[in-house]
Amino acid sequence: MARKAASLELAVLGLLHESPLHGYELRKRLNLLLGWGRLLSYGSLYPALKRLLRAGWINEVTAAAPGVSRRQRIVYQITPAGRQHFGEQITDTGPAAWEDDTFNTRFAFFSRTDADVRLRILEGRLSRLQERLDRARHSSRGPGDDRYLSELRRHSIESVEREVRWLTELINAERSSDRPVAGSPDSAAADPDRSDTTSSAAPEADATTGNTR
Repeated sequence: MARKAASLELAVLGLLHESPLHGYELRKRLNLLLGWGRLLSYGSLYPALKRLLRAGWINEVTAAAPGVSRRQRIVYQITPAGRQHFGEQITDTGPAAWEDDTFNTRFAFFSRTDADVRLRILEGRLSRLQERLDRARHSSRGPGDDRYLSELRRHSIESVEREVRWLTELINAERSSDRPVAGSPDSAAADPDRSDTTSSAAPEADATTGNTR
C-alpha cells in the first residue's frame, strides 16, 4: 500500500509539473495515466493531495470557476520543493522503480529522464520479470489445481512473456538510438581504423560500424 501511495503521489507531482490543476481535472488526467490498471477515486486522490500539502511539495490556490458561476475552486500547483523531489524520484533507478506498483508511473514520465536512467530501469524490470518467469515455468502443478487454475497459471505466464518481449524491444530501441549514424562524423570518430582515402578499407569500416553500439 505504501508503494502504491508513493506511486500516486509521484504521478500527481508529474502532472502538476506541467501545469496547475483543480481536483476534477487532476483526477481525469490521472485516470488517463493510470486507468489501465484501476480507476482512481476521490477517496484515494484527496488523501494523497493532503500528504503532498503537508510535505510542502504542492500548495493550494483559490481561483474563480469559469463561466457565470461565482463559485471558487481550489487549484493545486507544485512548489519548488516539489519539483526538486520529483526530479530526485524520477531519476532513481533502484529496485523500487522496477516493481508492478511503480513501473508504469515511472515509464509514463520517461521523456523527462536521460537515456541511461531509462535503460537501467528497463533492464531492472526485465531482470525482475525473467526471475518471475523462471519460477513460474519451473513451479510444479499444485495437487488441488483444476483446469481453471491451470488456465490462470498459463495466462499469467503468457502475460509475463509478452511484457518480456516488449521490454526487450524497448531496450534494443534505446540502445540503437545511442548508435552513431553510418557515414556521420560521429560514426567516423567511433572507428579510429576507418580510412576515407582508400576504397579497399570501406567494407571493413562499414562492418565495424555495423557492430558498434
